[in-house]
This record gives sequence, structure tokens and C-alpha cells, in this order.
Amino acid sequence: MHADELGIDDALVHGLLAEQFPDWANLPRERVEPQGTVNAVFRLGDELAVRLARRKGPTEPGGKELEWLPKLAPLLPLEVPVPVAQGSPTAAYPWYWDVYFWIDGETAPVDEIDAIQAARDLGQFVAALQAADPAGAPQGRGIPLAERDREIRHWLARFGDSTVTAEWERALAAPPWDGPPVWHHGDLDVRNWLIRAGRASAA
Repeated sequence: MHADELGIDDALVHGLLAEQFPDWANLPRERVEPQGTVNAVFRLGDELAVRLARRKGPTEPGGKELEWLPKLAPLLPLEVPVPVAQGSPTAAYPWYWDVYFWIDGETAPVDEIDAIQAARDLGQFVAALQAADPAGAPQGRGIPLAERDREIRHWLARFGDSTVTAEWERALAAPPWDGPPVWHHGDLDVRNWLIRAGRASAA
């Protein structure tokens, strides 16, 4: 997927677990498909998942997800991944890697679920996320849309879709956020939702 990504297979995951978390090393493992563009994920037994960066992984221990997801999870109406442990770099794998609690669910296209109900569920999730106290939180990756305009115009010109261009210009016309800092998800793409019983269950 990326020219510089690291090959991650079951043997690597087993070796890391055997060396650093031997109690989990012999649990059944299954690669999660479809593969993400950033991380490789393996289900570990019934309750855990191993997540490893495919490229440019963390070179320092800890991290914002390990610190903040356990604090945010009880405040939100949808499940979010909660970390259990962090592994260290080795000769076989150069970055820190994480073990999370497993969340049951499937990914599904929007046209296979109730889109109105999904919008309600996600709206409640976003509202709860924005209501969470952001004191001490890390800076997010959100920036004013105007700062993305040059890049987006390049792609709009390449593909020539007038509908998308009109929507982009409508978004640009919206006033930028001038309120206090709030939490935001940053990537509420349908491919990042988990669906259970036809409804969004995790994001």
C-alpha cells in the first residue's frame, strides 16, 4: 500500500508477543480485514487486538491514545478502542505497538444500514465528544478549511466534478470555528465505524 511500509505478518506478531507478553502468545490470532492504510490489526483471542503501525510508527513510549482513550470511553455513547498494554521496539519491529480491548462489529457500506439512524447515533457521539473536558488534551489535526484549499483545488481540477466543487465552495463559505477548543474525532469515515445489529456501535 505504501512503498516504505513494513511487512507485518502472523510470525512477527507471535514473536513480539512471545518476547514481551508471553501469557498472550498462544492465544489464537487472526488478521483483521480489510487492512487499514495506517495500521495492521490482529485479533488476539476473544477479547484483545494487536495494532502495529505499518510505517512511521511511534518512537517514544506512551502517546495520546494510551493516555486519553480510557478517559473518554466512559463519556461516549459509542465504543472506542481502549488500550490494555504497549509493546516496545525490537530488532524485528522498530516502533512501539499496542494491545487493545477487542470491539465486536463489522464494517458496512452506508447503503446497507439505516443512514438516518446512523446520522443520529453519530450526532450523539459527536455531541458527547465535544462536551468532554478538553483541558490538557493534545492539539488535534483539524485546521481551517481555507488552509486546505490549494491542495483540494488541485484534485478538483484533475477530476472536474462540478458537484464536489460546489460542495467544497459551500464548506469554505462557512465561518471558521471561533469557540473554545473541543474534542473531535477527525475521521468519521464510514470505514471507521463498526456496525452491530444494523447500527453504528463504535467509532
